[in-house]
Amino acid sequence: MANRTVKDAVSIKGTNPQYLVEKIIRTRIYECRYWKEECFALTAELLVDKAMELKYVGGVFGGNIKPTPFLCLVLKMLQIQPEKDIVVEFIRNEDFKYVRALGALYMRLIGTSLDCYKYLEPLYNDFRKMKQQDRMGNFSIIHMDEFIDSLLREERVCDIILPRIQKRAVFEDNNELDPRVSALEDDMEDMESSDEGEIVENDKRSPTPERKRGNYRDLDQPRDPPSPRYRRSSRSPARRRRSRSRDRDRDQRRRRSRSRERRHKSPSHRHKHRDEDDKHKRHKKSKRSHRSRSRSKERSKKTESSSKSSKEDLEIKEANELRAKLGLAPLRP
Repeated sequence: MANRTVKDAVSIKGTNPQYLVEKIIRTRIYECRYWKEECFALTAELLVDKAMELKYVGGVFGGNIKPTPFLCLVLKMLQIQPEKDIVVEFIRNEDFKYVRALGALYMRLIGTSLDCYKYLEPLYNDFRKMKQQDRMGNFSIIHMDEFIDSLLREERVCDIILPRIQKRAVFEDNNELDPRVSALEDDMEDMESSDEGEIVENDKRSPTPERKRGNYRDLDQPRDPPSPRYRRSSRSPARRRRSRSRDRDRDQRRRRSRSRERRHKSPSHRHKHRDEDDKHKRHKKSKRSHRSRSRSKERSKKTESSSKSSKEDLEIKEANELRAKLGLAPLRP
């Protein structure tokens, strides 16, 4: 008797309101302790007090499918079917966020498509944080606007399959709903206006490519002739003769220098330089070989002296050991 729907309840989607929750989950709710102790004989007035005690939202969790108190209260609301004004007050409540989430989920289950858009879309402006429990029993943080968006877009929320609703564009075409205006559009417009102002200021400060091109002379266009005031005076015939004679002298000097270089680069001259280079290289090689020989001799002398000293040290050590056994003084202190 305690799990039956009230007599005056109206069928939703053509069925019993409690049938909106799947049978397996519904039976688990009936068997849980919270349903038997806290949800027994609840009325619409007492339901408010229980909703204010909620600490998180969620469906079922654990291996044995335990229901959360939030899901138990949703099923209790489907059972007693409170009035629409009470549900609207749940949604408009700004002090208790879990009461608002409970009313939003119930409105999504029993309300029409027009009521869902009318009462749930204003909650997009609520950015408060809520705790949510997943199927594994772990808790995570979500926001109220995320929860409302999942109610309007997803097919399953808190392990309850949501009824289908019509798309918003249909109501806009029928003039039943106004086009949705986001609260962020004003901020976006302010940001765009500020960005445009910055761009205009930057344009004033930095010249455009056309202005930059105006500062430089275009090489493709013919250059304008200079004004008669700044034209150079033509050279006199005496200056022209002097410049020609200077050019001739320079050409003669260049020819003489080239001829001298060719003479110096004759084959006999090249052979002489080669012989001198070969002699110089041989001399260097002999010096290097002499140095290497001297270094090898010095190394051999050092190794011989070190070997001799090591042999003497060994002999002295052996003699000292014998003297120590006999009780005599060592050779070297």
